[in-house]
Amino acid sequence: MSTAPVIKGWCPGALRPMLSGDGLVVRLRVPQGRLTPAQARGVAELAQRYGNGMLDLSNRGNLQLRGIDPERHEGLIDALRALALIDADEHTERRRNLMVTPFWQAGDDTDHLTQQLTAAAQSHALPDVSSKFGYAVDAGAQPVLQADPADIRFERSAEGQLLLCAEGAALGKAVSRDTAVAEAIALAAWVRAQGATRAARALDAGVTLPAGFDHPRQSGLSTPTLGLFPAGALIACAFGQIDAETLTALANLGPLRLTPWRMVLIEGATELPDLPSLITDAADPLLRVVACIGAPGCAQGRGETRALARGLAAVVPKGQRLHVSGCAKGCAAPHATDLTLTATAPDQYDLIRNGHADAAPDLRGLTPAATASYLRKSADAP
Repeated sequence: MSTAPVIKGWCPGALRPMLSGDGLVVRLRVPQGRLTPAQARGVAELAQRYGNGMLDLSNRGNLQLRGIDPERHEGLIDALRALALIDADEHTERRRNLMVTPFWQAGDDTDHLTQQLTAAAQSHALPDVSSKFGYAVDAGAQPVLQADPADIRFERSAEGQLLLCAEGAALGKAVSRDTAVAEAIALAAWVRAQGATRAARALDAGVTLPAGFDHPRQSGLSTPTLGLFPAGALIACAFGQIDAETLTALANLGPLRLTPWRMVLIEGATELPDLPSLITDAADPLLRVVACIGAPGCAQGRGETRALARGLAAVVPKGQRLHVSGCAKGCAAPHATDLTLTATAPDQYDLIRNGHADAAPDLRGLTPAATASYLRKSADAP
């Protein structure tokens, strides 16, 4: 029998959840990436009432409720709709795949464009390319989302010009605040017309972008470190997992902005919170590791992931990142990482250097103890 993971080809939503090993995964595409305190408290209560009380921060800046009983899904949706967190229909939800920099300010270009894209999704003006096709609204002085998955991006050039960009292209198109969303709709329709489901795949096929994509993009900033910013306090949760009690405690500190870095920005906060299970120290070794839920939480997981990642964090060489994946799909890290462990069986992992979870391994069949020994030697090597 094949042990290859099943590629379902779509991402879960709230109206179209995905069944995992611990029940349904219900993914909330939070409007503007921002939860009001009342919404956050409400979601925390619903996570306990309908699920297992655990939530995930996804690498697209979404929030997932886990362990939902399929027979109670409809009741959960009704309760989430009362919190204004559910789209009118599945088609709108599928289109409204937006990732927003958490550092926006009310009324700025990021805020304006996000609202316009949301309205376009609600009117079904955004082309239905695929459920994985998404938009990044990153129109601050310098982009911060370039390392995160999106097909169409709004960024700003080094000279301050608003740009429309396609994933995989070095040049963008100059647009105005008023024309930007119409141009994005046209670009998404162009991708679909190429028979592609992702912008980068269309470009990989050798086609040329439409006229006007002639402005150099500027290099973005790396993933921000934890700490205080003008917009608020940026904190992290190990592996992006947060329990309902912690979410409630954070809600009491202010509105919450979700990020694709599995971090949360507490809007307006001027000090870092002292709460159990949060990471506030930028030097914490747990920030060097990323891991999916693995077995048994995921039905496709071949092995345990998060306890292993937690145990290995301290021996990951500084400056490097370790991805522990329960299977070759590598859901927790869509891009190559310095070190990847892919589970092939309980307590058996393949190690990949500078690759994705499905890449050819450099070492096969490592046990957790052998992996720790290997990483220690790598860290000690000159």
